Amino acid sequence: MRSTRRARNDPGQYDDLAGEWWRPGSPLSMLYWLARARARLIPPAERDGAVLVDLGCGGGLLAPHIADKGYRHVGVDLIVSGLEQAAAHGVAPVLADVRRLPFADGTADVVSAGELLEHVPDWPAVVAEACRILRPGGWLVLDTLADTAAARLIAVRLAEAIIPAVRGIHDPAMLVDPRALQKVCAGNGVPIEVRGVRPTLPALARWLVTRRNAVPIVPTFTTAILYQGRGRKGTQ
Repeated sequence: MRSTRRARNDPGQYDDLAGEWWRPGSPLSMLYWLARARARLIPPAERDGAVLVDLGCGGGLLAPHIADKGYRHVGVDLIVSGLEQAAAHGVAPVLADVRRLPFADGTADVVSAGELLEHVPDWPAVVAEACRILRPGGWLVLDTLADTAAARLIAVRLAEAIIPAVRGIHDPAMLVDPRALQKVCAGNGVPIEVRGVRPTLPALARWLVTRRNAVPIVPTFTTAILYQGRGRKGTQ
């Protein structure tokens, strides 16, 4: 765990939590549950040699959920400790800034951006890069936190009170409005649909007590706290 208090959204917090990516009962467990839910939005590969680029891949939590879908899984992150663990789970690691990706246009069949956009100072630049590297017909899948008072209360303040190890992971000023995200994605050639998601509450309550078993992430009626997005790049 962190030995000194860091600023909010300091990437160094993920080095402090490096041993938590894959540990059962970890304070990062929510990221594993979200990766599993995100993987359900990713279709099987449509061609040999298909590439999935996983932006902000962390420790590679998406890997087991897409292992049978036929992609070469490339993970991009700035945190070396996370990339090392991602590589151990079959991810091809790339140390890079997600705002300036070292890939040619049309490289990826799928771009995944899980719980990333609320951590970058210029999320529209990340969206533009994600859309740029997508092949025509490629899929963008993502999840992030909404820029609302409800998200700041529940996903930041309350979450930090319940799980102190993640205190400071999010900066409430950097959350992402879903309508603004849809507009930026469409402007970069990838119109997306968004839907709210949430952990199932009885399973979450049990996990908080026991720190055992995965918690399902399910659709919900509102995008006011946590939401997924999915869209396909045009072929023209």
